[in-house]
Amino acid sequence: MAHYAKVKDGIVTKVIVAEQDFIDNYKDNEAGVWVQTSYNTYGGQHKLGGTPLRKNFATIGYTYDKLKDAFYGPQPFPSWILNEDTCLWEAPTTKPDDDKNYKWNEENTNWEEVS
Repeated sequence: MAHYAKVKDGIVTKVIVAEQDFIDNYKDNEAGVWVQTSYNTYGGQHKLGGTPLRKNFATIGYTYDKLKDAFYGPQPFPSWILNEDTCLWEAPTTKPDDDKNYKWNEENTNWEEVS
């Protein structure tokens, strides 16, 4: 069994677990295509050391970019940039790495400490 994402107009509308035979013979009234996705793939890496599949596990609302052959989530903030290697969104400034809690402030495009 494998995970498959139903993609319509480049957006994931469903994610199911099924056999390839089921996908090949699945009939419904929705337009779109089924694209295999891996539950163990994140940021272009396979969590268990296997071969990563399509950069990230598909989730409803994610984009499937056919040219990149990759799934990625919605852009969290207008200033964030899609990393082409991982297909993860990255802030324009690096989050501090000091055991404190931070949240992103889009107005000043910087990380602010949360007390």
